[in-house]
Amino acid sequence: MKITLTRILALAAICSFSAAAASALPRVPAPKSIYGTDNRQDYFAASPADRKLADSVASLWKDVMLQQEGGNYRLLTDNFGEKMNLCPGEPFSEQPLGAFCSGSLVGKDLLMTAGHCIRDDFDCAGAKIVFGFAVTSSGGKAPETIPAGNVYGCKEIVTRALEPKGKDYALIRLDRAVQDRAPLAISRNQKVQKGDKVFVIGYPVGIPLKVSGGSTVRDASNPAFFVADLDTFGGNSGSPVFNAATNAIEGILVRGDDDFAQTPAECTTMAVYDQNGGRGEDVTKVSLVESFISGKAAGPSGQAETFQAIDANSVNGGGIELPKGIQLDFQ
Repeated sequence: MKITLTRILALAAICSFSAAAASALPRVPAPKSIYGTDNRQDYFAASPADRKLADSVASLWKDVMLQQEGGNYRLLTDNFGEKMNLCPGEPFSEQPLGAFCSGSLVGKDLLMTAGHCIRDDFDCAGAKIVFGFAVTSSGGKAPETIPAGNVYGCKEIVTRALEPKGKDYALIRLDRAVQDRAPLAISRNQKVQKGDKVFVIGYPVGIPLKVSGGSTVRDASNPAFFVADLDTFGGNSGSPVFNAATNAIEGILVRGDDDFAQTPAECTTMAVYDQNGGRGEDVTKVSLVESFISGKAAGPSGQAETFQAIDANSVNGGGIELPKGIQLDFQ
């Protein structure tokens, strides 16, 4: 969630909703962007191992963005290119957008995300967690409806922290256990180092799931977060960042550089930096939440064992920052 020209308060959802719904959403600054080559891939283009991991990465939606139709939920989305006034040729401009954050399944009923995505019990009650918002075949499109079995509610906040330039994480308990997706492994006794290779899976700008690799940890000296050249945007907040050598989660994507720029032609382009340029993207270290996650989860093999998260008292949000002049309406 980043912008150029001027920073604006981020909206906590990224589709078209009513103004009344928008007024209740959390607003936080937390940008992100492209470094060097754009490494984002749709689900179908990712490796089988990455697709297995991606199956357990969820998108977060405001409940007003889903309409139940029998055994399915219809997703209320906008066209990315039209809504953002993208310049011709911008990647994924034809895809729908609607999610406001990302999250990873780290227990049978436990989702890990960013602290600015779910701010309090009100945000929890108004959120839907959706698995399967992805383009699964070449030439295919993202689903317009999702089976009700792939849509979950937020039951409670297990733990949460949010600091402007520090900790940013949340663990939320879902309204029921997830039966058909394996919890993801987290890096235990983490010692992430500068130079480590990492990749991210999530929902940039709230469009369908993307896998993005080819990234490196730039700085791991801060006790709360590390910095990497990840290709991420608003909507990626809460995305799991994986160690490329182990496929275990090293952290949670939370902040970064400006996402977009306006051109002299008065259209919007994605912000691109040299591979080693820009400020980099901040990733909350998973070690901060490790003690709240017990049991064993799925590793690269995809096999999961019994998992039980540790209860904790909740404390007391997510969003997309837009270019100057771009306004998302809520319905």
